[in-house]
Amino acid sequence: MQSHEAKRPRAPEVTQRERDDAVWRALADRNRREILDLLGGEPRTTGGLVDSFPHLSRTAVMKHLDVLERADLLIVRREGRVRWNQLNPIPIEQIHERWVAPHVRRMASALLRLKGQVEKKAAQKTRTKINPRRKR
Repeated sequence: MQSHEAKRPRAPEVTQRERDDAVWRALADRNRREILDLLGGEPRTTGGLVDSFPHLSRTAVMKHLDVLERADLLIVRREGRVRWNQLNPIPIEQIHERWVAPHVRRMASALLRLKGQVEKKAAQKTRTKINPRRKR
C-alpha cells in the first residue's frame, strides 16, 4: 500500500566549505560588520538597526540582515510584528578556530623563540660589560 503524501524534495546538503564561504562573504562588507558590532552588545529590533544606519535605506539594511541570516550569523526571533536580531557567535568562532588560531599559534611560537634569542644576547652583553676581560 502506497502513501498518498507528497514527498518534499530534500534541501541540498551544505558543506562546511560553503558555510565558511557564506560567513566570509557576509563579513566582507563593512556595513554588515557594523551591524554585527551593534548586535554584539545586545539583541536589537530591525527598526532599531535601521535607525542606526541613517545613510542606508530600510531595504538596504534588510538585505544586509538577510545575508547575515543566511550565513547563520544572526538568530532571529519574532514577537508579533517586531523582529529581534541577535548575534550568533558560533560561525565566527568556527572561522577563528579554522583559519586564525593556527596562524596566530605559529606566529606566537616564532615570536617567543625570537624573544628568547634577544634576551640571551642581551644577557651576554650585560655579562661582557660587567666582566670585560672574560673571553667569549
